[in-house]
Amino acid sequence: MVRAMDTDSIAETLATWFGCGLAPKAPGTVGSLGGVPLHLALRVLPPVPHALAILGVTAVGTWAAHRVAIKRGEEDPQRVVIDEVAGVLIAMGLVRSRSVRTQIYAWLLFRAFDITKPGPVSSAEKLKPAGLGIMADDLVAGALAGVAARFL
Repeated sequence: MVRAMDTDSIAETLATWFGCGLAPKAPGTVGSLGGVPLHLALRVLPPVPHALAILGVTAVGTWAAHRVAIKRGEEDPQRVVIDEVAGVLIAMGLVRSRSVRTQIYAWLLFRAFDITKPGPVSSAEKLKPAGLGIMADDLVAGALAGVAARFL
């Protein structure tokens, strides 16, 4: 008999993006790579369903990130990478109809902005509650990366 997963297990699975966040080195990069298959699946959709899917990942990610942060007693647990997934989906989604090279640039720019946290990215990270701050900096980094990649 299959036992239903409890809420904490579901939050952990989503927050770590099905285990990507458990990578021993560079879990943020692994999580960002883990979002690429979803981007590839979403880019065949029309723009509105694509955007709604990203909003869905963002909403679920905010809940899951918050729950894991509270459970672990950490402000921004390194294992939480659904924020990187949402950020990558935004960055690559903004250039979804462009060349593969441009989509790769969007991914690389997202990682650069996520790591260096320039201006508004750093400010977004401070938002409360925990889940919102965890997600917000990556959403801003994704938007900046996508816009920058469009101009490359």
